[in-house]
Amino acid sequence: MTRQTFLKGTLILIMAGMITRFLGFINRIVVARLMGEEGVGLYMMALPTFFLAMTITQLGLPIAISKRVAEAEAKGNTAKIKQILVLSLLFTGGSGILLTILTIAFAPWIGANLYTDERVVLPLVTITPVIPIVAISSVLKGYFQGRQNMKPQSYALIIEQVVRIICVALFIKMLLPYGIQFAAAGAMASVILGELVSLMYMLFLFKRKKSFRLRTRFFTYLNNSRTTLKELFSIALPSTGSRMIGSISHFLEPIIVAHALAIAGVATVTATKQYGELTGYIIPLLFLPTFITNSLSIAIVPAISEAEANKNHRFVHHRIHQAIRISLASGALATIILTLFAQPILQFMYGTANATPLLMLMAPFFLLYYMQNPLQSALQALDLARPAMWNSLIGSGIKLVLLFVLAANPSFGIMGAAMAMCAGVMIVTLLHLAALGRTIQFKLKLTDLFKIILLLGITWGAGKMILNFYPAASSIANLGIALLFLTILYVVLLFVLRVLDREELQQIPIIKKWIR
Repeated sequence: MTRQTFLKGTLILIMAGMITRFLGFINRIVVARLMGEEGVGLYMMALPTFFLAMTITQLGLPIAISKRVAEAEAKGNTAKIKQILVLSLLFTGGSGILLTILTIAFAPWIGANLYTDERVVLPLVTITPVIPIVAISSVLKGYFQGRQNMKPQSYALIIEQVVRIICVALFIKMLLPYGIQFAAAGAMASVILGELVSLMYMLFLFKRKKSFRLRTRFFTYLNNSRTTLKELFSIALPSTGSRMIGSISHFLEPIIVAHALAIAGVATVTATKQYGELTGYIIPLLFLPTFITNSLSIAIVPAISEAEANKNHRFVHHRIHQAIRISLASGALATIILTLFAQPILQFMYGTANATPLLMLMAPFFLLYYMQNPLQSALQALDLARPAMWNSLIGSGIKLVLLFVLAANPSFGIMGAAMAMCAGVMIVTLLHLAALGRTIQFKLKLTDLFKIILLLGITWGAGKMILNFYPAASSIANLGIALLFLTILYVVLLFVLRVLDREELQQIPIIKKWIR
């Protein structure tokens, strides 16, 4: 099986993430244009319940599989790898089917009692059959990650998005005449088809590349599996705690926001539209750089696990510094662009700029968010998943309290919900840094921070000059030219300020031959 180094594996995931993020934005634009704020609001209200069910189903096993498979691979223990897969597939497959049945059964109660808009029931029921599909797919992804082969997951993500884009417009147009809730259900159906085709591709690659027969003596590998089960769940349970906290938080967010806005005097339809703008327009834009940070989060687990197993603590620190620096470098450009060019970006993408103040408020705070996932993965790779879980609990708890208090205030409204989300991001990220400092004496490099601040300052100044002297907002072409110029300047500054080091640059094929 093909194996990549940490940086090569990360680069493969980044390229795939870039493609899928671009395709994902096309998908969101299509959905937004066809269904409007109200339809997007229904779509986004149904997703948190689905994510909560997915978290319960997976129980944090993908990360645990990645770590334990990497350890078994280093020892050449093929039997242990097969045992890990057997246990994981049985658990996630069974729990996925059970959660699907329960979610469909309780969907009417959820719509009637927890949400202020009962039309959310149909999209929610439509999406639930995808739960076991994603559960099994996550096991295979964890297996490939543990063997440090990031290509199967990367190709699967691209295939999934292509299928979704092909289907989503067709389904929405077919069902929109029957009502906005049917159109939202059609968008959900496209997710199911995308995930199903992606899973079929993963199964094909697994069957072709595996070095053992999974079905041979399948159930015999359950014997004497107590040790393996304990090893998996020592990581999986705290990791699930973190994911569960996040999923419960996302599940409660639309409920709290809807009721808080009602207290503030906002009508139900208006509240649905505002929540759709926040979660359907603003959050996806803020998550744009996360295809890089998520790639780092995936690749860093086996890399740190291997280094820690070999007692190479210096290399552990090196990888964490590397992940933070790349995360900040990737997020800084997005932060500047989304803050300075918020109005034209929203107008040209979604046909409305109503959410401009929300984007300008949240973009600077989300620079810290881009560090969050790599830091959490580092904690999990160091068997510190429990502190990561408590950090998530504290941050989510404070966020939910602020969400209600601020959104219920007529002076803030939906802006208060955005402020609460920013507070949650800051708290969790800073707590993760504190946990690493307390346990492995990790400290941020002042030289790296200085370079990032200088990079931000110069690029921000250039962006302000463009806004003052160039009509970037007059047309989509002018906006594209302005952003292209700013991006080129930013990339040049990355090299001039040496934000990326020689080792990282050598992983980029285009410039590798120039720095030998």
